[in-house]
Amino acid sequence: MPTLEDYKGEIPSWCPGCGNFGILKTFKEAMVDLNIKPHQFTIVSGIGQASKFPHYLKCNTFNGLHGRTLPVATGIILANHEMLVIAVAGDGDCYGEGGNHLMHAIRRNINVKLFVHDNQIYALTKGQASPTSMEGMKTKNQPFGVLSGQLNPMALAVALDCTFVARGFAGDTEHLKGLIKEAINHRGFALVDVLQPCVTLNKINTYKWYKERVYHIEPEYNPEDRVEAFKRALEWGERIPIGIIYRNHRPTFEERIPIIKDKPLVGQSFDLSIIEATLKEFY
Repeated sequence: MPTLEDYKGEIPSWCPGCGNFGILKTFKEAMVDLNIKPHQFTIVSGIGQASKFPHYLKCNTFNGLHGRTLPVATGIILANHEMLVIAVAGDGDCYGEGGNHLMHAIRRNINVKLFVHDNQIYALTKGQASPTSMEGMKTKNQPFGVLSGQLNPMALAVALDCTFVARGFAGDTEHLKGLIKEAINHRGFALVDVLQPCVTLNKINTYKWYKERVYHIEPEYNPEDRVEAFKRALEWGERIPIGIIYRNHRPTFEERIPIIKDKPLVGQSFDLSIIEATLKEFY
């Protein structure tokens, strides 16, 4: 049985009070509860404060390009679909530069678990607005306020029929731990958007601001009702739901590929002589 100490990585360089600390601690606790050892999973991340996450853990990891987390995660899961593959990104990293990859990962239903640290700001690059920044919010780069509409990742995911859509809050770690465990146990693509205060650069969406608004989705709520899920996903402002918003069950992308359906690609034999003739054409 692993312990929290087994996942200890480098010392975090996040700002004191950053919501990322709560997510990191909660993730470790979830992995201990699930009895998943460091060598049994791979985390892919992009660029940003959130993408430093695997540096502060002990695990297999791949740091990719800004916004390109999911293509790498897709390649890993196709090479070895028996490996638990987790993607970690920030709201700018995933919903901005990587928005197109998110849509197609959902469409394919790859068996990857995506945890987005959503602080509604670009924190690594010092505070410009991200896609989830609220309209009118003033930043160093938007002195007249954000002019673009706020992206709603939960509504987008439900509209695209994502098989697992949830939202958590870094200030409610026990609830968040349950969502992380549910997402990892889910068969198919899972998106968990984690509301994560940036104490340095986002002075609007603070811990206090969230605590006055977030509420747990009721136990009797049916997350498999897509119409009701879309209504719940649209809630934002005075009341913000946290919990599993939508869930459905359909085959994963890997299950639809005959070659790897029964045996991971990494475990299959290969014979280079089969392609020698083709390779000689390039000599």
